[in-house]
Amino acid sequence: MKETGVALVICVLAMTLLMALGAALVLATSTETLIAANFRTAHEGRYAAAAVLERAMADLSTIPDWSRVLDGSATSGFTDGPPSGSRTLADGVTVDLGEVVNLANCGRPAPCTESQLDAITVERPWGINNPRWRLYAYGELDALLGPGNSLPRSQYILVLAADDQAESDGNPLVDGSNPGNPGSGVIVLRGESFGARGAHRAYEVTVSRGSSGVRILSWRNGSLP
Repeated sequence: MKETGVALVICVLAMTLLMALGAALVLATSTETLIAANFRTAHEGRYAAAAVLERAMADLSTIPDWSRVLDGSATSGFTDGPPSGSRTLADGVTVDLGEVVNLANCGRPAPCTESQLDAITVERPWGINNPRWRLYAYGELDALLGPGNSLPRSQYILVLAADDQAESDGNPLVDGSNPGNPGSGVIVLRGESFGARGAHRAYEVTVSRGSSGVRILSWRNGSLP
């Protein structure tokens, strides 16, 4: 009888150990799958942000006066409606265009006042020449790539445009109006992508007019204020 009891205890302990090992294996597999998916989404986001910037620069080369881009009267040919409101992707990701613009301009989802936009901060030390980001291009990545693309998920991509930091004319909605302005013919573009599980990637590129089109002066990873 004692031997039977000991055998039962050993059997229960062995089953408990096997169950623990099985649960650990399932958890490890799930974690690895999630890590791989996040890694893939991050890379997709980088390429998507870069792709929409390339499209925006191609459209910029056809606009003779970049002040129209800065004041919002000229936009890219890649848009999906009015530059406001929310967009919801097939996997449930929602992008509020107004919040994106506000975050770029003053680091918060709510709109900013003119005095707040002109305020001198560590991130925006140019005062009245602080950039006023405006939507220039925006839409789903699928629409940019066209039919037949092999992406497993959609991403929402957009480009914001603003006057560059070298401006000295005191008007961030006009491109270099005063003589000798070092910011004449130069603007900044911010490409962003939004994907599954809150994935977000951004690049900022400073561009100028070149003899053969738009010329890239600098390219860096973007970050919110």
